[in-house]
Amino acid sequence: MSHETAYYVCAIIAVVISGLAKGGFAGIGALAMPVLALTIDPVRGAAILLPILIAQDVVSVWSFRHTWDRRVLVVMLPGMAIGVGLGYLFAAKVPEGAVLGVLGTISVLFGVQRLWIERGGAITMPSDSPRWVGTLFGVASGFTSQIAHAGSPPFQMWVLPRKLPRDILVGTTAIAFAVMNWMKVPAYVALGQFTRENLIATAVLLPVAMLATLAGVRLVRHIDATKFYTMIYVLMVLLGIKLIADALM
Repeated sequence: MSHETAYYVCAIIAVVISGLAKGGFAGIGALAMPVLALTIDPVRGAAILLPILIAQDVVSVWSFRHTWDRRVLVVMLPGMAIGVGLGYLFAAKVPEGAVLGVLGTISVLFGVQRLWIERGGAITMPSDSPRWVGTLFGVASGFTSQIAHAGSPPFQMWVLPRKLPRDILVGTTAIAFAVMNWMKVPAYVALGQFTRENLIATAVLLPVAMLATLAGVRLVRHIDATKFYTMIYVLMVLLGIKLIADALM
């Protein structure tokens, strides 16, 4: 398989995963970047995916525009902005191999954390943790999101213990990540990643992503969720290990 063919295969798989995540398979979206990074520079891959995520956010935010928690956003968004800035500085100052290594590490930690939760474990903060702790988790969420579009774990670790009603939790999450995705736009502009070539790649992949989102809405009701998620998170750990090995070599 040529490198170009491998890129298109990985890119299509990545946007399908992203679409399924937005369509209802929450949590699997973090697998998209490790797959895409198998064939291209991870910073470029993240830039290609970002406009797709923004387009998908429109549907999520509109659907839950009346159900969200203002207090969570006030606490988390400032930290997210700081984290995005730190992620930009990291990507701008270190070589591609280091970014690849961090992406691999994030993938492994995310996969292990999710597998632990699937087995009944819990990695959460106390429900009464102070606001500044939430802001720190926002920083972690912004950093991992800027590097790997994988900001969910830190966000969930602080927000879930608050036991928000389902629709308010979903709406708050949708708005928080929609705002954060727009925060990342200036960073990728500064990194010089919104090139004509990258934007064309985004345009080609966008219809696939939107179809995958609609498919996710339908499939989520018919697939054995436990087995599906376990397979996804094991794959994420394995891909993360490979990315770390590539970075070290």
